[in-house]
Amino acid sequence: MIKLKNITKIYDVSKNDKVKALENVNLTIKEGELIVLKGASGSGKSTILSLIAALSKPSSGEVIVDGKQISKLPDNFASIYRRDNIGFIFQKYNLIPTLSVKENILLPLVPLNPDSEEADEKIQEVMKRFHIEHKEDSVVRNLSGGEQQRVAIARANVNNPKIIIADEPTANLDEKLSQHFLEILRELKSLNKTIIIATHDPLFIGLDFVDREIEIHNGKIV
Repeated sequence: MIKLKNITKIYDVSKNDKVKALENVNLTIKEGELIVLKGASGSGKSTILSLIAALSKPSSGEVIVDGKQISKLPDNFASIYRRDNIGFIFQKYNLIPTLSVKENILLPLVPLNPDSEEADEKIQEVMKRFHIEHKEDSVVRNLSGGEQQRVAIARANVNNPKIIIADEPTANLDEKLSQHFLEILRELKSLNKTIIIATHDPLFIGLDFVDREIEIHNGKIV
């Protein structure tokens, strides 16, 4: 489903300073796989996620998703690709604190301009699936960390994306909430989502529902 072919990514930090985030990376991810990218901060894990999500472009090489090269998409087509294919679970949730639970989950649907009944049906479905329906009218800033996490996961799934991308998803969670997140991951995998997680949390190592653990070190797959 996803192929990274001979990917190198160089960031121009300043006029005379460049950082090679990835070097000649090759990676194939099958549909329905749950992949853990592990490695220290700065190893290149998040850069791989940003390339798969078409948030950035490689300096060289190709990113292919469902047989289509996405690495050279113009920005407007890249945003459509993300809207239709990618669900994001961010480290700090990236919720809008002054909006309600329901309004935050609605946001990915806005570009699709669905009728209100269709949108409400999708929102209700994901709120029930991730056990946050009792808080639908609550303002997000008043929620606990675990509740905010469930809102973020519901928002990531409201468009029924094929691919779920999670960047250090347990970094701000205590042990209990981290374990709960793993239960949600197990459920997402049962729905045949393709899931890519970047983390250095040892909690993800050796899980029975993880298909592969891929170690990244200094921009290379070990």
